[in-house]
Amino acid sequence: MTTEPRDAAGAIDGYHAHVYYDPAATRDRAERVRASIAERFPEAQLGRWHDVPVGPHPRAMFQIAFPTGSFPALVPWLMLNRLGLAVLVHPNTEDARADHLTHALWMGEILPLNADVLPQSLQG
Repeated sequence: MTTEPRDAAGAIDGYHAHVYYDPAATRDRAERVRASIAERFPEAQLGRWHDVPVGPHPRAMFQIAFPTGSFPALVPWLMLNRLGLAVLVHPNTEDARADHLTHALWMGEILPLNADVLPQSLQG
């Protein structure tokens, strides 16, 4: 990992938010959050439902992909409207490993990610 400051405006291509839920107990809340995001943030791309862990994610989740310009509105909205669900927000740069493990922010419960499946940047 580099120790030199980077220009965030040039390094970040967009963001992902991962909204975690329990398929048996909290999927209804996740459905409400998802519907509200679709209504309020048409620029956001909503990913598929994953009712089982996938990739580095240890719990069922759906992903929200959104452009950098949406961060100031979408992330604060999630902070206040996540209905108690855990949410991971991370930038999309050339280093998926650092994006998920170092540069991310959590809302609610912090979940342990499976770092073994995250590729590291060739620069890192």
